[in-house]
Amino acid sequence: MIREFGWIDVLFLVYAMRWTIALTATAFVGGALIGILIAVLRVSRVWPLQAIAIVYTQAIQGTPLLVLLFVFFFGLSIVGLPVLPWIAAALAFSIYAGAFLGEIWRGALEAIPKTQWEAGSALGLSFAEQLRYVIVPQAVRIAIPPTVGFLVQLIKNTSLAATIGFVELTREGQLTTASTFQPFAVYLTVAFLYFLMCFPLTQWSRYLERRTHGAA
Repeated sequence: MIREFGWIDVLFLVYAMRWTIALTATAFVGGALIGILIAVLRVSRVWPLQAIAIVYTQAIQGTPLLVLLFVFFFGLSIVGLPVLPWIAAALAFSIYAGAFLGEIWRGALEAIPKTQWEAGSALGLSFAEQLRYVIVPQAVRIAIPPTVGFLVQLIKNTSLAATIGFVELTREGQLTTASTFQPFAVYLTVAFLYFLMCFPLTQWSRYLERRTHGAA
């Protein structure tokens, strides 16, 4: 039965935003844990560890996110390990985010002049202590803009979770379109809601960037 697109549909779309935000937060936290490990391995002085990080990064970055979603949702079911759409999406997005955040943070660490590493070594600091007290505080300033930029992309990429039946903002838009047959109004609303989630992050990034550079 076709009905008019109204405020109740807008409320349903707003309500679906919570799953978009939850999936983004879960993926970012999971990706951050992986990304920290990958970044540290990439700047370590042990070649086998660097190789592991490089292989992981290139393999994940070279694989479409949609394929990762299908592998975790359909692939695990084929081998007798059925998973819920939420679990499959969280795993796929975390692994995906880990590869990109690892590269972002690796670049920030390597952007610090080698003289800073040498100064830390001259003070008798271990590799971990050099990272903690000398390198990371400086790298954070460099890493903020690309990290927040990736977070904005991650929010928008969560729309791919609709392909495995996870009901986030885009999937709710699809369901609403099917019942109202007014795709222009529905997806215009969906786009505006994505904008409401992403725009404050870009402003926050600029604020943090000004603040960290001002404190330098």
